[in-house]
Amino acid sequence: MVASPSRPKRGGNPFKLSIDPSDRLIPSGGSDGAPPPPPSSPRRGRKGGGSAGPRKTAGGGRSWSRRLLMWGLTLAIWVGIGLGGMVAYYAIDLPDIDRMTATTRRPSVVFQSVDGEVFAAYGDLYGEPLELSDISPLIIQAVLATEDRRFFSHWGFDPIGLARAFYVNLRAGHAVQGGSTITQQLAKNLFLTPERNLKRKVQELLMALWLEKRFAKDQILSLYLNRVYLGSGTFGVDAAAKRYFDISARKLDLYQSAVIAGLLKAPSRYSPLNDPEASRKRTADVLQNMVKAGYIDQKTADATQVTGASQMIHRPVPSGRYFADWVMSHLDQFGEVAGKDIVVRTTLDIGLQRKVEGSLASMMAGAGAKAKASQGAVVVMSPDGAVRALAGGKDYDDSQFNRATQGLRQPGSSFKPFVYLTAMEKGFTPDDLFDDAPIKLGSWSPGNYTGKYLGRITLRQALAESVNTVAVRLVEEVGASRVIATARRLGITADLRNDATLALGTSEVSLVEMTTAYATFANGGNGVGAYAVSSITDPAGHVLYQRTGGGFGQVISPTALARMHDMMGGVIRDGSGKAARLDRPAAGKTGTTQDYRDAWFMGFTADYVAGVWMGNDDYRVEMKKVTGGGLPAQLWKQVMTAAHKGLPARALPTPELPSVETPGEFVSGAVQAGAEVVRGVGDAIDDLLKGIFGR
Repeated sequence: MVASPSRPKRGGNPFKLSIDPSDRLIPSGGSDGAPPPPPSSPRRGRKGGGSAGPRKTAGGGRSWSRRLLMWGLTLAIWVGIGLGGMVAYYAIDLPDIDRMTATTRRPSVVFQSVDGEVFAAYGDLYGEPLELSDISPLIIQAVLATEDRRFFSHWGFDPIGLARAFYVNLRAGHAVQGGSTITQQLAKNLFLTPERNLKRKVQELLMALWLEKRFAKDQILSLYLNRVYLGSGTFGVDAAAKRYFDISARKLDLYQSAVIAGLLKAPSRYSPLNDPEASRKRTADVLQNMVKAGYIDQKTADATQVTGASQMIHRPVPSGRYFADWVMSHLDQFGEVAGKDIVVRTTLDIGLQRKVEGSLASMMAGAGAKAKASQGAVVVMSPDGAVRALAGGKDYDDSQFNRATQGLRQPGSSFKPFVYLTAMEKGFTPDDLFDDAPIKLGSWSPGNYTGKYLGRITLRQALAESVNTVAVRLVEEVGASRVIATARRLGITADLRNDATLALGTSEVSLVEMTTAYATFANGGNGVGAYAVSSITDPAGHVLYQRTGGGFGQVISPTALARMHDMMGGVIRDGSGKAARLDRPAAGKTGTTQDYRDAWFMGFTADYVAGVWMGNDDYRVEMKKVTGGGLPAQLWKQVMTAAHKGLPARALPTPELPSVETPGEFVSGAVQAGAEVVRGVGDAIDDLLKGIFGR
């Protein structure tokens, strides 16, 4: 059974079992407490009686006693002077006590998925400040039993507790128990740094004595419980209760209280989120401490240990941390939210995010590892630019470098759609014939992946089979500067080489901007910017930012878009991307760079657009013949299958081709009229896209 705490008079411990008032100390000397009689004086010897020896010995003893007393007093005085000097020296720069009530912390930023689930948090989280009477007595008992059982009887420093800790640690051979009181811990948390040195310990003791003199025990304990760090960015038992159990500290049960009290020793190590098994063992220790302190009996502890663990909230493994880091790095664009506690509602589909992370990790651990591909990245968007999932690597704990947003790699042939789109807008058709034959531009002689040449082929076949020579001839035909302008229009912001090598994707780009550009193919030809934030509120729900507006309008002519759908659909139907086939209409493009250093697959349906990259962080390391149509296409299929689960198959938003066309009609009126405007605002669009929010 749990002992119900009763609140005694001020100064007593309301959370400790009472002592029988009949127990009292009995002074020595008699049962009635009277002091014992003084010893009788020794009889003075008669004159001439007795020998001189005993009198000389007695006189010498008194002389040595006086000397020892004098030496002891002198030593005590010097020790006192030394201690006083040391205290004075360390007291000179004691922290300002006015800081005690000031809350110095980083503003909290909480990220929610599109359906409201919290998946990441930054900064420091404080719960509701509670009075001691408002906090569950069980958490108070657990803390006192574990951290400071004599809290209500010592004066800020506990010599008995310190001696006990020293003895326990000596027997164990290492530090297993601390001797600091709760008051000392509060002094350290409020005023001092966590460094371990003599100065900090002396100042900690001085501040603890000041706290004990200034505040009542209940106030000190309340301050401690509201301010102590308990892991995962939480400060105070209320924040911890909400973080780990989704309840207030008012309602903590015995097992939950023991879990939180166990965090005080090492918040990260014993976190139920980080290491459930370590948390379970530490909780068992806390329950035993409560038994020893008399708060609960052994039967209750055993039962709680068995049944309590089953009541724990089993939160999923943290997901979306690459995504959260990406958004966090751009929050400075919202000046009105700087320095405030905020809740960010994002576009992230947390269920899809977990599937993406799982698929990527599984692929890299299996087939990827065999093929010497050590890293990968995935981005999934809605056609309007909303990022639904983003994985910047196979394991966030292993590496926080975001390969989806920070990594710049050569896209290879996945860049070719921008070349073909430029040709379609200039008047070419998918059925136009080009020579697949050796070509030489200066000292550069690009060849095909297969090492073979097909002769006279259509542009449709050339794109489907990723023929390099035709793409280079096409760039020469339409001009590299036009291709660059097309890529800019669709959202590519990276520096691009203004020469024929552009056709083979030799300019480095990021996966997120490539996915953004492909979204334009998926949404009917409208330019969009990748965005990740829908709204920002304060913790009370007051709106600080609300996303409004859409994209940049029509940037691909309907005719050109229809022809690109035709050709890019052929890549998946019967071309280099057959491994990415879905049970619904889809289009895309493979990409492989020289010496198998990068492999890409980019593609879209009517509902989603996704991009996959695989390679090695060390660009000098080659993969084992991994092409975009291999592992990346397979992973793309897994991701898109998960994204479309439960959705009906829909046709691509392909415009109808006009019955009669003339050269020049392939560029929409909006594109023609605004061509110069588009070029003039290119830099502004670059900044906007880099901002990810599409404001």
